[in-house]
Amino acid sequence: MDFFSDIGGGSLYKPSLFELVAQEQLRDMLQPALKYVLSVFAQRYPRYLLRVVNCHEEFHALIMFFVERHYLREYGASFSEHFYGLKRRRKPIVETERANTAVGGIPAQEKLRRIDVLSSLFFLVGIPYLRAKAQDYYEQLGGGVDPELMEEPPAARRLRVSEQTLGNRLRRLFKAVYPWANGAYELWLLGYNVAYLFDKTTFYRPWLSWIGVDMKRMGADDYQLMEGKATQALQGQSSSQKKRGLLAFIGRLLISSPQLLLDSLKVLLPMSIFFVKFLEWWYSPSSPARSLAAAPTGPPIPPPRMLPPHPRGIPIDGTKYGECPLCRKMLENATALPSGYVFCYKCAHEHVETHGRCPVTLLPARIWQLRKVLI
Repeated sequence: MDFFSDIGGGSLYKPSLFELVAQEQLRDMLQPALKYVLSVFAQRYPRYLLRVVNCHEEFHALIMFFVERHYLREYGASFSEHFYGLKRRRKPIVETERANTAVGGIPAQEKLRRIDVLSSLFFLVGIPYLRAKAQDYYEQLGGGVDPELMEEPPAARRLRVSEQTLGNRLRRLFKAVYPWANGAYELWLLGYNVAYLFDKTTFYRPWLSWIGVDMKRMGADDYQLMEGKATQALQGQSSSQKKRGLLAFIGRLLISSPQLLLDSLKVLLPMSIFFVKFLEWWYSPSSPARSLAAAPTGPPIPPPRMLPPHPRGIPIDGTKYGECPLCRKMLENATALPSGYVFCYKCAHEHVETHGRCPVTLLPARIWQLRKVLI
């Protein structure tokens, strides 16, 4: 990265385009990682998390609002920017890098104001949320689907055309305009990236120039300030423990726990992204798990033979496939017992709950041993 860092200009603290694109990709991967984790836990606790998964965009925007607000106020950068050692500063009218280097420290005029933090939050959280909702609405309207696949009959088409309302016209207008607007937006951002790469502008995003904020690498003064804050927090906690006792220390720790949790996201979120990407690779068709699952040589091992019926068990007609041996009807919600025989779930559950054994082989069986079968 040292070679590419010098492409965009002569300033040592000016980040390269590759660093800025990398931090944006990290921010874009946070939403699918969070959604995957929520989906896994929602399968176990659907009563509490199913609504959260259904409103995932709103939940993600709310979480990222507090995360980005914390990092902007504490470190002057978003979460992904701080992860890559970048920060935001108020763009000075005249660059005075030599004077600032001679004096030392972080200039007060470069620190973000409250209005800068709120403006950054709008473009970091608000704009991605609106784009996600617009994309979801476009897909709900059938955007991107071949019209031939969803060709409606002439009578339905005439009825739809006859019912011309304002809402229908606006929906059709949105469906026609959205792809062009989204494409123009991406080309606009690409143009700024190219201009930043060739040092034609100091802002890699247009809204940074609107709010008067640019990107900069963190220097030694920034790292010293972060270490000083951490040292003061530890000293304050240790002194409070000595003066007020253990209960006061625990209370102070609970008060500061949200900040500790937000700071720990620097490790937790990248680890969750790595975990999601690892699962995608592991379950992909070209992963080693697929090759290890198959036998290296020879045909696969056949399943064990089904146990023979007991003389006192119910009779089985081997010619009537798809019929439940208990109710003598077609299988409904097919369920297999440990013996290998398949019954309706209701029939198998009632018989095992009452007798505790397989009705054909008379082998012991329990409710938790019932297995659903896809047929």
